Amino acid sequence: MAPRFLLNLIPKKEAKEGQVPVLTALKGLTWIQWAMVFSGWLSWTCDAMDFFNTNAVTLTLLFRSTGAVIFGILSDRYGRKWPLVVNLLICCALQVGSSFCNTYRQFLGVRSLFGVAMGGIWGLSIATALENVPVETRGLLSGVLQQGYAAGYLLSAIVSLTIVPHSKHSWRVQFWTVACLSFSAACLRAALPESALFLRAKEAKKDQREVSESKTKIFFRETGAMLRAHWMLCIYAVLLMTGFNFLSHGSQDLYPTYIQNDKLLSSKLATKATIIGALAGFISQYAGRRLTMISFSIPLWILPSTFSGLAAGAFFIQVGVQGAWGVIPIFLNELSPPAFRATFPGVAYQLGNMISASSARIEAAGGDHLRTIVNGKDVPDYAKVQGILIGVVAAFVVLVVLFGPENHGSHFESHRVAFEEGAGQGNAVDDEGTKRKTSRSNSVLQVEGKKTSGKMCIDKSCVLITANI
Repeated sequence: MAPRFLLNLIPKKEAKEGQVPVLTALKGLTWIQWAMVFSGWLSWTCDAMDFFNTNAVTLTLLFRSTGAVIFGILSDRYGRKWPLVVNLLICCALQVGSSFCNTYRQFLGVRSLFGVAMGGIWGLSIATALENVPVETRGLLSGVLQQGYAAGYLLSAIVSLTIVPHSKHSWRVQFWTVACLSFSAACLRAALPESALFLRAKEAKKDQREVSESKTKIFFRETGAMLRAHWMLCIYAVLLMTGFNFLSHGSQDLYPTYIQNDKLLSSKLATKATIIGALAGFISQYAGRRLTMISFSIPLWILPSTFSGLAAGAFFIQVGVQGAWGVIPIFLNELSPPAFRATFPGVAYQLGNMISASSARIEAAGGDHLRTIVNGKDVPDYAKVQGILIGVVAAFVVLVVLFGPENHGSHFESHRVAFEEGAGQGNAVDDEGTKRKTSRSNSVLQVEGKKTSGKMCIDKSCVLITANI
């Protein structure tokens, strides 16, 4: 008999009851649902692209937690739409502002403010996308959404390699490009409707005859109740995100420097290797939590000295890292107290980011003490430093995931929002949510030997499904 903690890794059968095949659910998505997913992906892509435009990595990471708290609270209190639109417009303004800085002190000041704005994007965009699609599609779409990070990485590297060297405005072009994308993402989200669960909750409040206390007072009271009930879950989520962010930043932030200093490749070839590594993110959503791939990729990553060998190593390390990260959006949204799915995942993610902001400094300090000789030149041994760091962090992540909780297949779209009474309790399901969940369980009419059809409803959006039984 396998240990219980291993058996718990397998989703329970009852969690899958009433669900339709993934491809069938994907075919049933409306254009608005697809637009919601694309909006979330584009928002996160813009965020990541700007992050990789600059070397002020540590400073930006330190301020992101503040933004996650501010914009997460606004989103859980007032809805998904306008907090994300405002967040993107602030990012756009600060991206333009970054391009007009004339001193390094000015640049650091603007990037600090951008860190606050950047901190809100991930939690809001992921919550918006996942709560508006069927449960069956959330695992796959979680991987697609998270790869906006890889897409931003890729776009930043492409602009740096192809446009910046040929422009008289030099590095400023990178910020103008991402500012245009951020503005486009804000316009797209403004054109789309509010998430249906917030529309439902606001309508329910209007229909109440009795004058109740303000929604803001209810929100803060339920927030306190949530923290008292789920404080251990909050700590677990921060530990998990600390490991994952060390895994990500430890394998990426100093990689171009490592290629140039240890392998003596040109900056142009270093950028190309970075692009190839980022491309792995687009196919890694099928990899799940296969962190064992990292142990196989580290030797290929740190041993070669040729461009092709280093590019292959970058590819496989990012298959492992981004494959594992692809699960995080849906994992945290299912684990989160349902009424706080912008604040809880966003703050956990950004606190992990803040702690892992030291990864580049740790690797740089390690390189000062661990040295090697390359072509007669004494250089930092970043290969050994990064290999040790990634190995330790990967082991930590595996242990945290292995012994942690999971809420696979959660119908969080059926729960009350944060300004409704009882929302701080994880089991606060409203009447309409119960009806929707029941209608989903009966979405396909099973009549043996006949072609049948039925409705699959997500909030107020219903699509017709036809199946051969």
